[in-house]
Amino acid sequence: MADLPPYLFAEIDRKKEAKQAQGIDVISLGIGDPDTPTPGHIVDAMAAAIRNPKNHQYPAYAGSKAYRQAAATWMKRRFGVDVDPDTETLALIGSKEGIAHLFPAFVDPGDVTLVPGCGYPVYHAGGVLVGGKTHWMPMTADNGFLADFESTPDDVLARAKMMFLSYPNNPTSAVADVDYFDRAIAFAREHDLLLVHDNAYSEIGFDGYRAPSILERPGAKDVAIELFSLSKAYNMTGWRVAFAVGNAQAIKTLATVKSNIDSGVFTAIQDAAIEALLGPQDSIVELNRLYQRRRDLVMSALGSIGLEAETPKATIYVWAKVPSGYSSADYAAKLLDEANVIVAAGTAYGPYGEGYIRISLTTPDDRLEAAIERIKNAL
Repeated sequence: MADLPPYLFAEIDRKKEAKQAQGIDVISLGIGDPDTPTPGHIVDAMAAAIRNPKNHQYPAYAGSKAYRQAAATWMKRRFGVDVDPDTETLALIGSKEGIAHLFPAFVDPGDVTLVPGCGYPVYHAGGVLVGGKTHWMPMTADNGFLADFESTPDDVLARAKMMFLSYPNNPTSAVADVDYFDRAIAFAREHDLLLVHDNAYSEIGFDGYRAPSILERPGAKDVAIELFSLSKAYNMTGWRVAFAVGNAQAIKTLATVKSNIDSGVFTAIQDAAIEALLGPQDSIVELNRLYQRRRDLVMSALGSIGLEAETPKATIYVWAKVPSGYSSADYAAKLLDEANVIVAAGTAYGPYGEGYIRISLTTPDDRLEAAIERIKNAL
């Protein structure tokens, strides 16, 4: 526990509450929590499901057959990928839970996990909790923030069990092409690694971009599983529902850990998630329009506040380079102290995040504009 860093988003909440306790209006651009509601047809499905007495009992550990079939149907429709709903699909209580439970499933004390140098904090924290070690894969602007697994030293690879990738990437918003995925699959096969692709932002894309699935690539299911979350695509962050698909042996092992630790996703939530996956998808189109408008608003203002960023093709974040002379933490602290605006310091996502901050687009337009104006006035 002493080696576990403070959880980023809990720290952001703490700082926000401390300011608010002083009567200060704080605008948070730090957390990627959608500010628009879950689509009505999903809420209606939940309202009906929660009144079904059969749903008030313990859920199936692996997820209901209907939910796993819906996930498989969605994978086929969205990516053209076939997964067996019985052996290659597993319900998750949000993808964060699935990520954390992969560590006791596959990592012994002293084993190494290859983790993106800028990535979701649980990729590292999960290893700490089981006595594992993290090898941070280099990620820089020069390589398009594509995690450089091929530079991993041989002595590290000898102890490595698992490798995480996530594209579209949180926090950098980088995207990967299929050649990169093919190299990652070949690398995982060569070094006997479980390759875990976290595809939580697959549905958030701009300017015509649509993210691929790593499972589309030849041989992927031999070495890889992929995690999908309904949180961002369907505005269901608080519902805690996701699924893992891919290699049957890895899915079975993860399910074994889960069945000994948790009791599965509330079945009524699974019923609502089925409606999300198989029902109308118009809300995703509208959501992408909203985030693209906010992205453009932020990008047009960055120069005037002394920040630089590549225009993102995906995700709900802008990854901005801080001005010369500041560290990520110093600049984030300055914005909080002088402008009462919260952003996430890049180093919270790994050592290669130094020099950057993450700006979330999940803030109403007027508050986003106000935050930019505050930063201009303060700096």
